[in-house]
Amino acid sequence: MISPLEMTLLLLLCSVAGVVVFRYFNLPPMLGYLTVGIIVGPHAAGIAPDTDRAQHLAEFGVVFLMFSIGLEFSLSKLSSMRRIVFGLGASQVGATIALAMIFG
Repeated sequence: MISPLEMTLLLLLCSVAGVVVFRYFNLPPMLGYLTVGIIVGPHAAGIAPDTDRAQHLAEFGVVFLMFSIGLEFSLSKLSSMRRIVFGLGASQVGATIALAMIFG
């Protein structure tokens, strides 16, 4: 069984490697974090087992992801893109609700 420290260090090492690879190809580091999470998680390569400890680390990962997304956007940038963000966002939510009601 993998210890919490080993799991944390493994995820940190994989995250750093993922960011380096994605930076090499001039892609955003957040895509690297998401890709590493998908690959290392219990449903792909299965490196990190599906345990309560892994779930707590994943929750911290989501918090850090939201924090880094918040650092990427500024209020002036959001207000200049408001038609795209709010228009397409609202249509995406509406389409998802409609599809869930049809197929759910």
